[in-house]
Amino acid sequence: MKALAERLQESVRARTARIGIIGLGYAGLPLAVAFAETGFRVLGFDTDPAKVDDLERGKSYLGSIAPERIATLREQRLLRATADLNRLSEADALLICVPTPLGEDRQPDLRFVVETGHAIAEVLEAGRIVILESTTFPGTTAEVLAPLLEKNGLQAGEDFFLAYSPEREDPGNPRFGLASIPKVVGGTDPVSSSIAAALYRTIVPEVVLVSSAAVAEAGKLT
Repeated sequence: MKALAERLQESVRARTARIGIIGLGYAGLPLAVAFAETGFRVLGFDTDPAKVDDLERGKSYLGSIAPERIATLREQRLLRATADLNRLSEADALLICVPTPLGEDRQPDLRFVVETGHAIAEVLEAGRIVILESTTFPGTTAEVLAPLLEKNGLQAGEDFFLAYSPEREDPGNPRFGLASIPKVVGGTDPVSSSIAAALYRTIVPEVVLVSSAAVAEAGKLT
């Protein structure tokens, strides 16, 4: 595990780690742009072909992100978009930003998280990190997502790394955005926490490292 962690940490420091953002909505697209503008190569995934087409043509569908920023990153080959989940295998860090809408019972609907977990598990390799950002209840990362990712034999905290960091976007708020809001991060183990924190420190002013993924999940709800 130590060698895998060190290799991933070094790729983060050198900006050579490949970032995959799953879900390119109001939370995922700003995250993708932030990493790309810091020098990482980013591949965004979305099931909406219109979003993929806009990004591939250098356009923006969010008012908070000027189209010129997308066009520049596209020209620099730092930001690409696709609907092909087979390409999840190209990323060293996979950040899940899919919706978790409330169901009739007022509980988060984890259908998209579960579907994404299955898709990642099909291509997950040792030495990668998976980070859930979707709003959910405490225990989701360790008790729902981890078993899905481990179904092909890899173990979280040993073969791959797993963490939770809640998205903090406030759509339409001109005063506060990703670059000005501290990021809460908690892993399912200390090494995962450390790697996730190092990754986010490249794009946010402050990382608040908490003791576990469950604490980070509770922090978002609080």
